[in-house]
Amino acid sequence: MNSKPRLALRAQDVHLSLGHRWVLQGVNTTITRGRWTSIVGPNGAGKSSLLKVLAGLLPAGQGQVFWFDQPLQAIHRRARAQQLAWLGQSEVASDDLRVWDVVMLGRLPHQDWLASPSAQDHAEVMRALLATQAWDWRERRLGALSGGERQRVLLARALAVQAQVLLLDEPLVNLDLPYQVDWLQQMRALVGEGKTVVSVLHEIGMALQADELVLMQAGQVVFQGACAQAATHRAVEAVFEQRIAIHSVAGQWVVVPHIASGGGQ
Repeated sequence: MNSKPRLALRAQDVHLSLGHRWVLQGVNTTITRGRWTSIVGPNGAGKSSLLKVLAGLLPAGQGQVFWFDQPLQAIHRRARAQQLAWLGQSEVASDDLRVWDVVMLGRLPHQDWLASPSAQDHAEVMRALLATQAWDWRERRLGALSGGERQRVLLARALAVQAQVLLLDEPLVNLDLPYQVDWLQQMRALVGEGKTVVSVLHEIGMALQADELVLMQAGQVVFQGACAQAATHRAVEAVFEQRIAIHSVAGQWVVVPHIASGGGQ
């Protein structure tokens, strides 16, 4: 019998206020272990705020977050850093750092205080740089990279943690389409290793490549279901006011603008 909890993350009646405005209102959602879940919704729906609460980066004003069936507050900070890797929007990193050193920062949760990186640390950094096709830049300074190159390095830093859960907020920013495809393959590979991935995405077509979709509107989760289900597609179309339509093309879900016919002669 498998004793591992089925759920990786759970938000229970979570409320969050920022700047005297409620950005999350009674959010309840579950993230299944070993699957990829995408969070989508209109601008201002609370997607990034929910992701930060799940990561423990923002405290829930009300309600509770659980990691692997344990209350988030009960998990030691070091254990949190080992279990969960984060890639946020507009991540701050020193432009003077070498790419290799930026990615090595992902190994800090596994190192003793002031200890030198181990052979495993070096191996994981190399693996992450190769996976994101950033190996050739390992000696370059972060500030010398383009926006897309920088994003791939920061993803490598998150991968180097070797955490069981990855939370990614708009990870496709600045990535050209071929590298978006590479990113999709990386997410599938992570899930194949038993990792849990949660991503906030504006690209609905890419979000539908995940296993499960969490749909948000006005600070609430209004629908959650499998990406392949027709009910999920109808819910997404409804939240976006029927201005998009989801179709299957060559076995892939494609999102297209829905333009109502004029009805004139």
